[in-house]
Amino acid sequence: MTRFSRIGFILAAAGSAVGLGNIWKFPYVTGEYGGGAFVIVYLLAILFIGLTIFIAEAVIGQNGQSDVSTSFVNLSKSKNKNWKFAGFMVFTGLIILSFYSVVLGWILNYVFTSFSALPTEAKVAGAAFEKLISNDIGSLLVYHTLIAGSVVYIVLKGIKEGIEKINLILMPLLGLILFGLLIYSLTLDSFSQAVSFMFSADWSKINGDALLAALGQAFFTLSLGVGTILTYSASLSENTNFIKTSISVALVDTSIAIIAGLIIFSFLFEAGAPSAAGPGLVFISLPVIFSGWGVLGQVIAFSFFIALIFAGITSAVSMIEPSLRFFIERFNITRAKATLISGTTFYILGIVALLSMSKSFSTELTFFGKNAFDLMDFMTSSVLMPIAAILTSVFLGYFVDKQTIQDKFTQHVPLAVFNIWYFLIRYIVPLAIVVLLLNKVGIIK
Repeated sequence: MTRFSRIGFILAAAGSAVGLGNIWKFPYVTGEYGGGAFVIVYLLAILFIGLTIFIAEAVIGQNGQSDVSTSFVNLSKSKNKNWKFAGFMVFTGLIILSFYSVVLGWILNYVFTSFSALPTEAKVAGAAFEKLISNDIGSLLVYHTLIAGSVVYIVLKGIKEGIEKINLILMPLLGLILFGLLIYSLTLDSFSQAVSFMFSADWSKINGDALLAALGQAFFTLSLGVGTILTYSASLSENTNFIKTSISVALVDTSIAIIAGLIIFSFLFEAGAPSAAGPGLVFISLPVIFSGWGVLGQVIAFSFFIALIFAGITSAVSMIEPSLRFFIERFNITRAKATLISGTTFYILGIVALLSMSKSFSTELTFFGKNAFDLMDFMTSSVLMPIAAILTSVFLGYFVDKQTIQDKFTQHVPLAVFNIWYFLIRYIVPLAIVVLLLNKVGIIK
């Protein structure tokens, strides 16, 4: 089996975690819930929920040394074959990749737009974005094909020559672009206002919705519940310090989210725009701000959207790998055939998602009151990913020999650290995710 190097794993796992959620979603959610207090709650959620599940997936993967289904079976106390059904999470990643590729296509459109005239008013920017997703089917199909083709090409090359190499290239480039944008932000008068907003806590903004938003952001930003971390960990050497590597990934992921927040709020405040720009932040608010800065604005816009593409591609590659490993090991087929199956699946589903947002096909592709794009998003983020995380927690807490896990942990950390983690994985994490799941599906508010 081809294995990651330690730095390769960290960059690949960080590439999986660092995506649109860090650079797009984290800033706008932080803006909606008032800044600093939300950031504190988010960091606590990362520490006690996100990192706990991340380590859990790393434990299963490194011990199971196989695809998701087989790893669960191998690690269970009685080698219970029913745990093979936990492998459903590998298909969650494929569904996410379907509409994620479409969103990356939107961003690719804005990379090209950066070379031309950016919209100068929010109304114009909103109309341009609406026209793109509802009328411009041809362009979106081209963008989706380019993104999907890039992902397939990378994973065809394998772990070392494909996934590890692309992350060794794109992750440092992403860091370099964000560093450059951060340096520019430091020159703006609004940077100190952004720092104050991000790190001064206004607890009046924190309510039940804010707590759930922080928990959801912490959970989903680390690519949990789709089998990615578990699959990547199966390609780690058995004596690798999985605790240290997990913490490293969480630090990289969180740092990029904080840096992205500082950059974006500096831009917003410099232009006198509101902090609560909402989901339209990237496609409506920022292009208008960039347009007011002339040629410099076009350079910054291009750099920003390229950073989003880099972050998105590294995440997209990670979402397909669990299904490849599943097909290769469960059905004994080649990587090329597994890639063809998975690639064709997410590409076709992506076309369905893309068409469902268009005026021409929205009626035919609407189910249960949601178009196919929104339905895929809802089912994965609100149902399948939380269920997978609950299963992972319950599995390690109750269906795996405690001594086996303890021995693995105490090779790298004191027993007290293991005891804290084990308490969290048995009691706190499952409860927190159940609350999140019930809120997402509307059972509790």
